[in-house]
Amino acid sequence: MELGLTPATDQRWGKGAQVCFSTASCSLGLLLVAATPKGLCSVALGDSQEKLVAALRQDFPAANIHADDSHLQAWSASLLRHLVGQEPRLDLPLDIPATAFQWRVWQILRSINYGDTRSYSQVAEMMGQPQAVRAVARACATNPVALVVPCHRVVRSDGSLGGFRWGLERKQALLAQERQYL
Repeated sequence: MELGLTPATDQRWGKGAQVCFSTASCSLGLLLVAATPKGLCSVALGDSQEKLVAALRQDFPAANIHADDSHLQAWSASLLRHLVGQEPRLDLPLDIPATAFQWRVWQILRSINYGDTRSYSQVAEMMGQPQAVRAVARACATNPVALVVPCHRVVRSDGSLGGFRWGLERKQALLAQERQYL
């Protein structure tokens, strides 16, 4: 995984950029996959294609955004296989804005095995920054690529779900699906 966008370039990113997207039905509703020529920039879950595309346009207001199922077919298929346990580890190229801290958190999340969970405090400890629990939670909340960076595998210390950008019901369903396919 390579750091694509940096905070310094993030403010300008999107102007004239090409972002293509595709949506597919899955067990969790709809899956939106969006990419630049460098890699995935958004993987989102929702119930309405219109709302998913509107959120993508809000995230990349100056970009040229267009549907392109054929360009994203392989990545979409990989994500759909992941949801049914056929591809437990995703290694897809990313082009996402991130601070160095976010990137470290997301790398740790990608090391959590399919079907396993860690607490926010365990992730902070794995980073060598046990006091950074809230910052870890914030990095999870700002993750733009569901499934690829599996923030759904991070829960509270008491085992409760915590938050999830795409809804707690989806987080619970994702965790249950992963346990089912182990």
